[in-house]
Amino acid sequence: MMSRADMRERLRIQAADAEAVSEFLASPDNPFVESLFDVLDKYGGVEQINRAADEAGRLETRLERLRDEGSPYLAGVEWLAEQRDAGAFVTLAEYRRGVLSADADAATAAGGEAPDEAHAVTLEISALQFFPWLIAEARQAIEKRELMPGRFIRERNMAEQSKAGGDLLAVCAAMQVIGATHVESLDTRGIDGANLMVGLETITGYFGGIGEPNEHVLRYVDEYLHYFTEYGVREVLNFNIGTILAAFVLRKLGVRNEFKISVFMGVDNPWSVLWLLIGARLLGGAEGATSLSGINFSNSADSDTLRAASAAREALGLREAVRFEHHVTEAYKSIVRQPYERRAEVVEIAAEVPNISAEHEGGDPAVEASRKHRSDILDYFISQNVIEAAGAMEALERNYLDKHAALNHTAADLIRAGIGVKAASLLH
Repeated sequence: MMSRADMRERLRIQAADAEAVSEFLASPDNPFVESLFDVLDKYGGVEQINRAADEAGRLETRLERLRDEGSPYLAGVEWLAEQRDAGAFVTLAEYRRGVLSADADAATAAGGEAPDEAHAVTLEISALQFFPWLIAEARQAIEKRELMPGRFIRERNMAEQSKAGGDLLAVCAAMQVIGATHVESLDTRGIDGANLMVGLETITGYFGGIGEPNEHVLRYVDEYLHYFTEYGVREVLNFNIGTILAAFVLRKLGVRNEFKISVFMGVDNPWSVLWLLIGARLLGGAEGATSLSGINFSNSADSDTLRAASAAREALGLREAVRFEHHVTEAYKSIVRQPYERRAEVVEIAAEVPNISAEHEGGDPAVEASRKHRSDILDYFISQNVIEAAGAMEALERNYLDKHAALNHTAADLIRAGIGVKAASLLH
């Protein structure tokens, strides 16, 4: 029987195989890359794309555009800056003291020691669909001495929010004001007529990567470069193996793009994580840079999934570059069996696995169950005018604030366990 040492040797990538891939990628006869070059040329090439994105992404540029447009959201962005500068938000130290003093046992267990910042967890919320929700969340955080998320996910229709009077620029500017990262979701995402299946229910049933058939990979790249260069939107969701490969190649070419793997990709085992990390490493940009900023695990993933995936990430030198994102809560309807609440699991794994985020896509199940309108993943795909015509905006904002409450519940539990948290860095 062949020894394990001999079998391991067989796994080494042969120079000839690596060269064959390199030769194909760099070949002038490669139709994949040539068609990608055509899209890049439309925006002036790599250097011009990066210059345009950097300029569009400057806070001063965004604020000036909001003023020129007479945006109704400019006042909200300015209010956030004023509250930040006035120190209106609770500091992390104050928040931590409040949590521990409210629980004598936890305070004794923590011993007053500094939290474990090496394993600090990013507090993440999904989805911030409308700018006024952010202001409502901030007002509540000030009043109740709560933390604002350090990371926001958005599933808003891009064409709708970028039209005249839309809130895309305002949200982008607000993220810079408060010191948070945010992720957008492009409209080329499987429900744009690309697939033969009909109905929004289809999108929640894929969990193996949303379909982007035929020419839609290039449409996805084209849409990304539009919002990258015109609005400075750098990080977007990605959920199809083809668009993921295209995003890797963009970074290899020098475009400073970023993406995170959506939960809709169905990454539910460490093997799928390993495959993505191998791609990130092999198709990295200069000095090991990668466009892969995060992987949102499937709701079926567990602690052992994250442990094994973390070992692979460490071995490939991607611990700091690629964040692991795991749902603490999920939308109450149309996506998972309820009650779904993974808080204890996330607190446990956070002590072992660095660079993770705790995502909150629903309120705590007990709270959700009490609501007349419970959070529904399909609500993400309803246009603003339909929501307003139905008089549903207040209920959807309530669902969002329930997610904010769940996020602070998680923050408190992490602090009691002696683990640091990453909230909006310029507010707390």
